[in-house]
Amino acid sequence: MSQHKEVKLVTTHQLLAMKQRGEKISMLTAYDFSMATILDGAGIDVLLVGDSASNVMAGHETTLPITLDQMIYHAQSVVRAVKRALVVVDMPFGSYQGNSSEALRSAIRIMKESGAHSIKLEGGAEIKESITRILTAGIPVMGHLGLTPQSIYKFGTYTVRAKEEAEAQKLIEDAQLLQDLGCFALVLEKIPSALAKQVAEKLSIPVIGIGAGPNVDGQVLVVHDMLGITKEFKPRFLRRYAELADLMHDAVTRYVKDVKDHDFPSAEEAY
Repeated sequence: MSQHKEVKLVTTHQLLAMKQRGEKISMLTAYDFSMATILDGAGIDVLLVGDSASNVMAGHETTLPITLDQMIYHAQSVVRAVKRALVVVDMPFGSYQGNSSEALRSAIRIMKESGAHSIKLEGGAEIKESITRILTAGIPVMGHLGLTPQSIYKFGTYTVRAKEEAEAQKLIEDAQLLQDLGCFALVLEKIPSALAKQVAEKLSIPVIGIGAGPNVDGQVLVVHDMLGITKEFKPRFLRRYAELADLMHDAVTRYVKDVKDHDFPSAEEAY
């Protein structure tokens, strides 16, 4: 019994305290029970049930096709596994843009049906009303600026954002706005390192980067990319910590061979 007392839940308040004392925040994506169990057990601070599930779990080219029901299903699976990490769920494309009542309904469904701890939305001033309504309902919100994959057809490319002065200025203003509205943290994706540093120093809330350099308050990666399960995706910001696709391919190849060669199951493995 005593060994379980050490497990202290990560909260939005603790993330703020981590920033204040200069402790970096670790964050990865998770979409299912088995993976979330491993990540949570390894001491990850935040698990993002990302709409990147659209790419790595469902095989779509963009994050746009994934539905609210599908996001809730993934979130339920992750929440069942978690004993410590803070769980953040992406609100999918179409569930909050342009209609704050719809945004509130979507956010409430995620929280009620999945048991997650918070939600994440992409964008700044243009989704101000949606963020305000969700926060009014007592639901913690994480912001997301820079490269916002749900707007991929507007950008037309997945290249680095905010290199031009005007876009950089808007990003700084949006970041301040998200903090002023009451967001508990902010993700900055694929922006120049110097700009990310500027934003992280300006804001009192934690700023978590993906392709935003080292001078932010934490880092997030897609778990399939970081573990080498996906092979095609090789952006500069990605560090692979394993090559699981190779290991899994090898294991399955050996299994196939053993079955074909009448080697599996052996006498010891039969009843």
